[in-house]
Amino acid sequence: MSVNKHKPHLLVLPEDDPNRQMADGFALDLNCNYRAIQVLREAGGWVKVVDIFKSDYLPGMRQFPERRMVLLMDFDGKPEDRKSFVAREIPEDIKNRVFVLGVSSEPENLRNATDKKYEEIGTALAEDCAENRQDFWMHDLLKHNEPELNRLIEDVRPFLFK
Repeated sequence: MSVNKHKPHLLVLPEDDPNRQMADGFALDLNCNYRAIQVLREAGGWVKVVDIFKSDYLPGMRQFPERRMVLLMDFDGKPEDRKSFVAREIPEDIKNRVFVLGVSSEPENLRNATDKKYEEIGTALAEDCAENRQDFWMHDLLKHNEPELNRLIEDVRPFLFK
């Protein structure tokens, strides 16, 4: 289902299938307004996330001021380096509406550490956001997201959660 481009909404661009499955679990959580979130097709690599964002979604970010976007990627053990690189690629005029999140290593490691399926991980993350807590988000493989997560929740909570 597509979102209404003229109302506040969130697009999620996942790097790969595990990230897409987590995003799907998040979007399908009962607390989440499914009409305000759309999980896009996986990009096929973290560099491709950035390239696809710039080529396919940057114009829409400027055209639709109610659009927010999550770039969901693996950080492959280098979260700060990767975040810095991606941040340099996001133009200043839309930087406040773009969020870069992901597992500090790979989703497979989080799945194994939590003994949850990818969609279950996404649902747990959505429940945390809806309840204004960060229990699951504070897992060792996710806690590096805290500053970005706080910014995201503050921005999307009014339209994304019931």
